[in-house]
Amino acid sequence: MITGSIRRAQLVSPFGVGAMSVLVDGTSVITAGLDHWYPKPGEDADFSLDEFVVHDWRLEERLMVGSFRLPPDYRAGHSDDDRNRGLHVPVLRFPRWHFCIYCKRLRLEPLTMRQPVLCPDDKHKDAKRPPRMSQVPFVVICSHGHIDDFPFREWVHRTSTPTCQGVLRLTSRGGGSLEGQVVICDACHMERSLQGVMDARIDAKDRSEHTTLTDRLSSDGSPFFCSGARPWLQEEGGPCGEPLRGALRAAGNVYFPTVESSIYLPRKIGAVSEELHDLFRQANVSTGLTMLHALEESGVVVSADVIRNANRELLRPFGDHELLDAYADRFGGDVPPTSSHMDMETLTANEEWRLPEFELLRETPTDELLCAIDPGLPMPLANHLDRARQVTGLRETRTLRGFTRVRDSSLRLSEGKGLLRRRPFHSSKDDWLPAYVVKGEGIYLELSTSRLTAWETRADVIQRAALVNDRYRTVVSARGMPQRQITPRFVLLHTLAHLLINQLVFTCGYSSASLRERLYVSSVHGKEMAGLLIYTAAGDSEGTLGGLVRMATQERLSNVFDSAINAARWCSTDPVCMDAGEKGQGPDSCNLAACHGCALLPETACEEFNRFLDRGLVIGTFDRPGLGYFSDYGV
Repeated sequence: MITGSIRRAQLVSPFGVGAMSVLVDGTSVITAGLDHWYPKPGEDADFSLDEFVVHDWRLEERLMVGSFRLPPDYRAGHSDDDRNRGLHVPVLRFPRWHFCIYCKRLRLEPLTMRQPVLCPDDKHKDAKRPPRMSQVPFVVICSHGHIDDFPFREWVHRTSTPTCQGVLRLTSRGGGSLEGQVVICDACHMERSLQGVMDARIDAKDRSEHTTLTDRLSSDGSPFFCSGARPWLQEEGGPCGEPLRGALRAAGNVYFPTVESSIYLPRKIGAVSEELHDLFRQANVSTGLTMLHALEESGVVVSADVIRNANRELLRPFGDHELLDAYADRFGGDVPPTSSHMDMETLTANEEWRLPEFELLRETPTDELLCAIDPGLPMPLANHLDRARQVTGLRETRTLRGFTRVRDSSLRLSEGKGLLRRRPFHSSKDDWLPAYVVKGEGIYLELSTSRLTAWETRADVIQRAALVNDRYRTVVSARGMPQRQITPRFVLLHTLAHLLINQLVFTCGYSSASLRERLYVSSVHGKEMAGLLIYTAAGDSEGTLGGLVRMATQERLSNVFDSAINAARWCSTDPVCMDAGEKGQGPDSCNLAACHGCALLPETACEEFNRFLDRGLVIGTFDRPGLGYFSDYGV
């Protein structure tokens, strides 16, 4: 099982289903599927599922699931409450290949073995205790999300169907490269270096992927494709046929989690108190409500009195309308059953998904789960911003809805409508996904519509943003991924969010990893957005003490902007950052004037993994000081 060194939030990302991690004893494991995260009905009389179930009606409809569940937390059982003791998240030992550091022997072991693997080689027969074998550092992956043990036997014998079952050894012949790693078969004395097993290329004509492992494993030229293995579900094979490439088990391209997040929007502002929301999540109320919802599908009419019967003692103080609205918040919405899920699904565009959040945040909602106050704009910012809001309370749900390997799908998925491949987390037909909930606060800012329209249509601004867009096009073309338009509006808002977060870290004492950006950017007619939300994002948090919200008052917000814009005018690495940055820097060279000295953040705080940043579009460049949206701010 996973030990306490991994927090519950990390079981959504980065150590979710299908991800690899290392236990405290050095064992490499892969997080198992969701089927065994919780006891089955009848297995544990003290288990209560209700405290793990969470709901967000918008996110449930978007992902077509019935609910979300918090990852189980381990409880030793020293309290008076016996419920949910001893829960753990199962993991499987992977990779299965082990090798002896002394005799170099390779041995394939089952996924589920718990005891240490001892070397059975005759060379250790005189030893008091055979040495413990270590797991190999190599695995193979494919672009459809599968992962498998490295095919040592097939590779050394140069065939996908080897008949020789001799003992294999993995030896090193000097050097730190794969060329020095050699697989040897004791029986037939064949040997082969691992050189090139991680190489891959995209064909320029048909955009197909070609790898050394697939194209050159067999001596007769026949390709060696992925077997469709899914060890996190204990499945050794399945339909696939994609090219395989080797990878180090700890490499960055082995696992890319796809996390979907949602700011909770009440169906009716102020209709349901947080107290009633909490009661609906308690086991002694939730169980009855769940049974009622099941009866509703059979034709039972749900009234306030029927809801109140779930627990009359606790629900008696609440009015009929509040009970009905709370029930609708939890169970409302038509969610298609997961039995109809296809391998491919289509998500709504980001403009459509975030537009309701944008429309509500820019106003002053007064719900206990989403509350905002208008502090007014300070005079220096009135020409650059249309709105500022103190978001005194919000609730965000983050769920793991899939993952990819080989290449990050976030570039493709973030562009809006498009097909994505659903990664199975269950062997069964369960209709839930792992998630965690963050309660916090934030600052919402919105740029001036008139000023932004005039700025983003300038030829020099469009030309500057085109440098970022052209580099991004080169990256996605090389990876065989769909294109996406990077606009001046997007680069401006994204960079501004980073500059403000870096300043807020110094001003109000949060760590940069505990703040997070949420961008509301669209130029689509009728769905125009130009806002950003900076909010607390520390996982497993029960809220904050208002330090971030206070920064949105007129006097403090003006000071934050003054400091952020002035700091952006000169980076500690300038003139290199500003001048050399025009040739591209940062991840995939998709940044211009942006580096660790001025605009980069921890990746957990950034929606775009520190891509698409440029101080030049915010404050201007050395040779064109009037280029930036805020060039004249404070002047």
